Amino acid sequence: MNIRIVSALAVAALALAACSGKAPPKPAHGNFTAQVWPLPAEAGSMAPDLVRTPDGRILLSWINRREGRRNVFQFSSYTEADGWQSQPRTIAIGNSLAASAANTPHLLATRDGALWAQWLQTRPDGGGHDADVVLARSRDGGMSWAQMTRVNDDSAPAEHGFAALWPTGDDSIGMAWLDGRKPADAEAAQAGHEATAPVDGHDAHAMDGMQHGYEDAGASTQVRVNGFDMNLRRGADVVLDPHSCDCCQIAAAMTSRGPLLAYRARSAEEVRDIATQRFENGAWSAPKLVHADGWKIQACPVSGPGLASQGNDVIVVWYSERAGKPVLQLARSRDAGGSFEAPVTVDTGDAVLGRAAVAFDGQQAWVAWLREGAQGQTLLLARYSPDLRRQLQKIEVAKLGARGMASGYLKLLAGDGMAWLVWTDSVNGVAHLKGARITR
Repeated sequence: MNIRIVSALAVAALALAACSGKAPPKPAHGNFTAQVWPLPAEAGSMAPDLVRTPDGRILLSWINRREGRRNVFQFSSYTEADGWQSQPRTIAIGNSLAASAANTPHLLATRDGALWAQWLQTRPDGGGHDADVVLARSRDGGMSWAQMTRVNDDSAPAEHGFAALWPTGDDSIGMAWLDGRKPADAEAAQAGHEATAPVDGHDAHAMDGMQHGYEDAGASTQVRVNGFDMNLRRGADVVLDPHSCDCCQIAAAMTSRGPLLAYRARSAEEVRDIATQRFENGAWSAPKLVHADGWKIQACPVSGPGLASQGNDVIVVWYSERAGKPVLQLARSRDAGGSFEAPVTVDTGDAVLGRAAVAFDGQQAWVAWLREGAQGQTLLLARYSPDLRRQLQKIEVAKLGARGMASGYLKLLAGDGMAWLVWTDSVNGVAHLKGARITR
């Protein structure tokens, strides 16, 4: 896969929120402050994920990578009342456990009490690029992970990953991932691509790759989805898009009308804007652009979108470029991702790294992002009114010692009148996870 790290990147953040038919509360007033949130991850930790369980606990996962040691995928559980559990628990360990700042593992909890974990496993003699997406399930709160399966059902020499998970029932989940296998029949893949429904209300050229084909069907990266039950039995893979951006994270959020996915699409002209698809009434919708930015780039920017939702309200954050200048944008949907309003500019300029995370609690939308200047990187957090028309507050959370991709991708949660933020920093050249609690 052709990868270029550009000067501004956005996150793939996974945000799952409860659906509610109640009227949204009024925006919260008064300023919040960021306080240090001590984390249980040891030095050498990176690639965090941050999710909430159905019973309100916070799960933090990470990979610990130290020279001379095997990589370790761990997690810990937190509540505001009791803090962190006594000791982190190990999900997987081994040299083949991939430790990537961008292609990160994920956790998910379902209502039956089970935990689900997804990570990337490199193949022997794969040159560091051939890898499989692995899914495991724990019935005992993460003490053991006996149930395990490979998500991609091929053994092709190809990259897989950048996955997203969501619950489909009390004891089952859905999963989306990028799949770099070559189609068995390029012409068939092309025909399926042309069958994609037109994208309503957007310039045709911006979605040309979704409607009229692409330069090389044999080298395309697909967005695939499937479902898994409590015994890790799977259905049939569905190819949502046979030609997406190669290495941009997929985001998932639950809406009142079903799960919504957002990803970076890719046209024949190398226009790479953000598209969404929703699962409703037993089928996935046709892809729709969040906004026709028309950003043309010849290599993958490693910059997927972030999603957050509550009921029918959806907030998406993404990085793009406007006239060659980095821009970080937010947009809102009031109909569970069926359509999005005009975007709001969060930040712009050469210092914007993006790599943003978004959360939504009904009272406000939260967005965190990174900037990098001559003096280093800065982590910022802003609150917006639910309609995104007003910025309620902007906070400088931290100055980072990390440079470039060493700071990884941000993770953000909101609820109970506060927010939690996790990021990767570098201390004396060693990765460290750091956290902040944002409260009044």
